[in-house]
Amino acid sequence: MKITWLGHSAFRVETGASVVLMDPFLKSNPSFTGSGVAFADAIRGATHVVITHGHGDHVGDAVEIAKETGAKVVTNYDLCMWLAKQGVSNIDPMNTGGTTDQGDFKVTLVRADHSAALVEMDVGYPLGNANGVVLTPKSGPVLLHMGDTDVFSDMALIAALWKPEIGIVPIGDRFTMGARTAAYACRTYFKFKTVIPCHYATFGLLDATADAFVAEMTGQNVVVPPIGKAVTV
Repeated sequence: MKITWLGHSAFRVETGASVVLMDPFLKSNPSFTGSGVAFADAIRGATHVVITHGHGDHVGDAVEIAKETGAKVVTNYDLCMWLAKQGVSNIDPMNTGGTTDQGDFKVTLVRADHSAALVEMDVGYPLGNANGVVLTPKSGPVLLHMGDTDVFSDMALIAALWKPEIGIVPIGDRFTMGARTAAYACRTYFKFKTVIPCHYATFGLLDATADAFVAEMTGQNVVVPPIGKAVTV
């Protein structure tokens, strides 16, 4: 499995013959646009788009990507129905607790503690619940993208049921966990072999670096990749 951070909470995950774009917030993402990575390169070969929840900094360019590449969009039912109204034809709706088989991998939507209305696109009502996403590949480690969330004790259930080895963890504070809380969540509830922080440094309201999180995670395998550089796990 190859994982490429595209800034904020956006990731490109390659497993088997599949290329999965998770929370593909790219063109309006200053971290991505300032990285030198071309949009065309970031989305090249995409087979799936997986979205944790309906905020604009996670839905991002999903509509354009789906139309351009034909990638299947996998997310909660309510958000899928809204995307269908935007012209996305290849959707696979699901909801919290469900699992769908995508061939090279399975997608499970799990709980996250966050909101989900796409107010910046004049959708003034929640587009389903906020979720974390478990990717279970046919071959390779199980990945948990926590989405936007606070810590909650039922993370222990996610760990027990899915046993994720790779954790993508929001650390930027204000809208999600900050460094101390995110580190507590990782250490207390999971046995990650690799932890990749996200949702920081994009905007001035968020923590500017992952340094505080790395310091809190002493002895843990935290990988802070440059934007656009693939990590093999």
